[in-house]
Order: sequence, then structure tokens, then C-alpha cells
Amino acid sequence: MTASGTREGFVEPRPRVFSGEPDQGWTGRLMGLAFAGIWLVFLSDAFSMAWQHRRELRGDTALVVLVLFVIVYVAHFSHLREAVWGQSTPAVHRWFLTRTGVAGWIGLAVLAAASTVAVGQEGASTWVFLAVSGLWTFRLRIGLALGVALVVLYEFLTFHVDSWRHDASITMSMVLAMAAVTGGMIASQRQRALSEARQENARLAIQEERNRMARDVHDILGHSLTVITVKAELAARLLEVNPERARAEVADLERLARDALADVRQAVAGFREMSLPAELARARSSLAAAGIEADLPTAADAVPTHLRELCAWTLREGVTNVIRHSGATTCRVTLDDHGITVTDNGATRANGSRDVTTHPAAGTGLIGLRERAEAAGARLRTTALDPQGFELSVRAATRPVSGSAGTSERVDA
Repeated sequence: MTASGTREGFVEPRPRVFSGEPDQGWTGRLMGLAFAGIWLVFLSDAFSMAWQHRRELRGDTALVVLVLFVIVYVAHFSHLREAVWGQSTPAVHRWFLTRTGVAGWIGLAVLAAASTVAVGQEGASTWVFLAVSGLWTFRLRIGLALGVALVVLYEFLTFHVDSWRHDASITMSMVLAMAAVTGGMIASQRQRALSEARQENARLAIQEERNRMARDVHDILGHSLTVITVKAELAARLLEVNPERARAEVADLERLARDALADVRQAVAGFREMSLPAELARARSSLAAAGIEADLPTAADAVPTHLRELCAWTLREGVTNVIRHSGATTCRVTLDDHGITVTDNGATRANGSRDVTTHPAAGTGLIGLRERAEAAGARLRTTALDPQGFELSVRAATRPVSGSAGTSERVDA
């Protein structure tokens, strides 16, 4: 959108009376034209008066003018029918919708004036259609102002033109027609806005589901493949030294691969639930296979029920990062009623960070974990320990999280 409210690259639509656009189809187009043309029956008095004087120049001129008025009105409606139905017709000016629409309305005004002069007061019935067409030609306030001006002008003429009588039928027709069309246009616009909002909500729901699936698949495969890699290396070293132990590790590799495949299938189906006790058992086995001393709790009772799934994801991501990135020899996991903390004695960079938090590809797991924590009302923290070590914790928020920067040793994921 530009500063004036227009869309860049907008090409003004052409009159669409006989254009065969595939998006509308002839059925919808004919229904729209029928809706616009059915009200032209109210010009019957003007046509009748012109027909009575058909052998005079005045009558013949009035018939030609009225026929032209009908043609231009239908073409004008077809050109701006998107505005009538509340669809998104791009605006090229802050006062009107399209220049072609303004030109068509001016043509209608000239023909309405000519029919009034040729036929008389009965020819003023064209003013009703002129007032209504102004509502979808200009901005709504301007269209209403033009309609009110036509009402005032007609009332003025009924009192100051000798051949005219005071007849409120045309005045009431203009007022009621403008009220009906205005209400219909507003209702159509709101209906379209509601439809667009529903489409946007559906798009966001699909995007959220994609993000969930991506997080689950990353967390599942990241952990499982890390453990499989460690066990494969261990089995390769044990082939010559201890074949029986090597066969056991290979069998364990097969089990882990099958478990990972089952987890991925469940995650894609959307039925996967994390179990904190199961993750504790899996973490103990994975750390032992990697040669890392594990200090893990034997039960998960200390964690509130609503935080257990989040703590399970945190434990899986934290243990995966310890095995893959830290070079640690010990790993400690603490559970309490506020969340979970995973601590290791691995090396960190001079700035207090680790590859897992700074490298764009490696940090994907913590980004997903942070989103999970925020969704559960908790906060993710990564802290470099002194003199060596790293701590990953997810804690339930007990007060609003400040937007200020933390200390130099704390790195948000």
C-alpha cells in the first residue's frame, strides 16, 4: 500500500457487462445483472409518459435518454459490483473507487437531468437510481451526502416549478433505497471481513500445527539420533574387545531406531504425549552409553502435573545437548515444584555461551523449547557456570517476566 491508500500495480477494472471472467461465471454474472435490473421497473412511469409523446421530439428524445440511462446504469453496476457486494475493490483515490466509476456516475447524472427536462416530474424517478449508484461509486459518506443533496433538490423543485406537484413518493423512494443499499453494503463488507478473518485463523492454525510438528520431529530425532550415534561408536569399539557386549549394543540400536520411528509417527498423528518418568529412564541409559556420570532423580512426583510434559521435553533437549555439545563428564538433573534444571561440567565459550545457543542450526531445539515454555507460562534460562559448566533450566513464572536485559552470564535461548 502506498501513502495515499492505493495498491501498487493496481489496474483499473474495465466494465464487465459482457466479459467472460472465469472467477465469476455467467450464472453469477447474470444473477448480479438481474439484481440490478429488476428495480428498473420503477422507471415505468417515466417510460409511459415518454411513450405518450412518442410522436413529438420531446417524447422520442425522452425514450432514447431513458434507454441510455438503463444501459449505463447496468454497466455501471457491473463495473463496481465488487463494492456493492462488499468485496475488496482497490481504491485509487480517497474520494471515489475508480475513475471509470466516477465517469459513469456523471453520465448517469447527465442522463437523469435530460430525462427530467424531457419528461417532467415523472423523469425524476431516475434520481432514485442516481442516488443509489452514488453509494458504490464514492466513499460511503460522500455517496450519502450526494443522495441527501438530490432529496433536497427534488423537494425544492416541487415547490418552485409550476408544472410540478408536491409528491413525496420519489423522496421516500430515494431515502428508503439509500438506507436499504447502505445496510446491504455494510452487511456484505462485514460478512466478507468475517470470512477473511476465518481464513486467516485457519492459516494460523495450520502454521501452528506445522511448527508443533517441526518441534516434535526435531526433539525426537535429535535425541534419538544422538544416542544411536553414541551407541554405534561404542559397538564399533567393542567388536574386537567384547563381541557379546557389541551385539547387545547393536540390538539396543535397533530398539532405539524403532522407538524413534514410532515416536515420529505419533508426533505426525498428533497423539504423542511425553512421559517424564520415561524420559528419566531414557536419559539415564543415554548418559551411561556416552560415558557421562548421571545424577538423576528416581521419581517425578515433585513436579506439578501441568509442568511434567514441559519438563520431559526439557530433559530430553538438555541431555541431548550435554551428549552432543558439552564434552562433560557429569550431568545432574534436579526436579522441584517450579520446574527442572539440567547441569553439566562441560566447557563453554569465553562469553559464557555454548555452540548450542549461538549456532543457528544447533539452537533450533532451544528455540522450540522456549516456545513450549512460554506457552506453559514458564521461562527458559541458560547460564554459564563458574569456573566451568552449563545450566539449562525451565522455571514456572511466579511474576511477570521483565523485558530488561539480564546479566552478562545469562543467555536467552
